[in-house]
Amino acid sequence: MNKKLALVSGIASLVLTACASQQERVTASGSYEYLKSKERTQLQVPTELDAPEFTSDYNIPALRQSADSTLVGRNLEVVPPALVIPLVQGSHVEEGSKGATVLLDQVRDNETLDKTIWNSLIGYLEEQGISVENFSPEQGELITGWMNVAPASTEEGNGGWFDWSSDEAEVNGKGRYKFDVELKPHGRTAQLSVALFDYERGDKSVEDLNAMEKRRDEVMVLNRVISHYEYLNQLETNRRIAQIRQGLDMEMGFDDDGNPAFVLDANYDIAWPRIQLVLRKLGFNVKDLDKSNGLIFVQYTDEQVSWWRDLFSSDDAQLLDYEDYRLKVTKLGPKTSITFMDNESTPFDAKQVADLFKPFEQVMTEDGLDI
Repeated sequence: MNKKLALVSGIASLVLTACASQQERVTASGSYEYLKSKERTQLQVPTELDAPEFTSDYNIPALRQSADSTLVGRNLEVVPPALVIPLVQGSHVEEGSKGATVLLDQVRDNETLDKTIWNSLIGYLEEQGISVENFSPEQGELITGWMNVAPASTEEGNGGWFDWSSDEAEVNGKGRYKFDVELKPHGRTAQLSVALFDYERGDKSVEDLNAMEKRRDEVMVLNRVISHYEYLNQLETNRRIAQIRQGLDMEMGFDDDGNPAFVLDANYDIAWPRIQLVLRKLGFNVKDLDKSNGLIFVQYTDEQVSWWRDLFSSDDAQLLDYEDYRLKVTKLGPKTSITFMDNESTPFDAKQVADLFKPFEQVMTEDGLDI
């Protein structure tokens, strides 16, 4: 009987200890007797005596009017500051920014940056089963439906202070959030911000949360959105790499100026890096390039690729001299053209292009080129 009582007492002690540690882990430990302290009056020196010298080096500064005077003792949470984590390539946080905000640079050229951000955000909300109550891309804002907010300690390995959960037993509260996307004038950078729009936890509302609680919650949500955005970027990058490495069909044709050219069965963004791989494989040294204008400046060297030399040679003469050349890469709807030119930007004639077709086609259609 005594053993059973001891076992029950031990289990009860462990439960109470766990509850206490979970409840008090965000507050300072030790005594709060200092709250009873009163400020001492300034030393009064009789007029007939010399007053000692005083220094203000250790004076406690006065609270600002906007400061919350109730954040003392157990009401003051002692937790690490909530930091926005810019995981996305090209993303950063402006120094001194107090809101839950991140700046994102454009990494894809197939759609506008704001559309990429909105698609990622809405896709993430759909995955989490969170509704969208209002979406106005023209005004650059989106308001979510209610989402459950549960303590992160309920799940192992969770990096956030709170976590979204559908388990009612773990729900700590629920909130609605407002997302804003502000596209910079040049269109290559956008600012993504999130603000706690509404909150419910028992009889507690958003007005009852202090600034630290609101920011921590907003930053948690923003970091989750950023993480999802980076995940999609990585998937897109892997997809593009796979497309670039696989062989592309190529045929003889004409560019948009009517010059004889190679025509690739691939869009510009896939063809552009693929062409560079093929050029290097065939012994061309890429000296400079300009993607916006579709120009690649090369020099044919044939260095360290002597096993390709026969492809650029015929019984009569070598097809290419060891000189500088220019390639013009042009969009042709869903396809891409490659126009060969000399160093003076004079296009090759049809015979020269036809002679070069076989070696380029052999490498262009090859799978598994190293990047």
